[in-house]
Amino acid sequence: MNTCIQQTSRKAQIDAVLLKFPGVSARKISDLDAYFVNDKMFACISGNGVGLRVPASFATELQFSRSNVVPFQPKGMASTREWIQIDRADAADYEHDLELFRASLEFVKGARTR
Repeated sequence: MNTCIQQTSRKAQIDAVLLKFPGVSARKISDLDAYFVNDKMFACISGNGVGLRVPASFATELQFSRSNVVPFQPKGMASTREWIQIDRADAADYEHDLELFRASLEFVKGARTR
């Protein structure tokens, strides 16, 4: 399977997980497939992972407690302490991360805009 088809299939699998949450929409932003709630980005696809915005203390805890959670660095750029990336070889396995996605969604919904 070529890389373009793999990425399209991967996005479709991630869409199936994230777009079932009420109020979530998807769109492209700077070549990244991103997910929004209340017009604020809470997740995006980057490489073989999904970046999520969570409280900084929770992000640190996840990076130490889970081997598949790393700092979110889209295209090699450093991100803030509130962003993590969950790496999964099989995008269908993101079904196991529903609680993290829900936590991110609620955090972003409640966050004040800058």
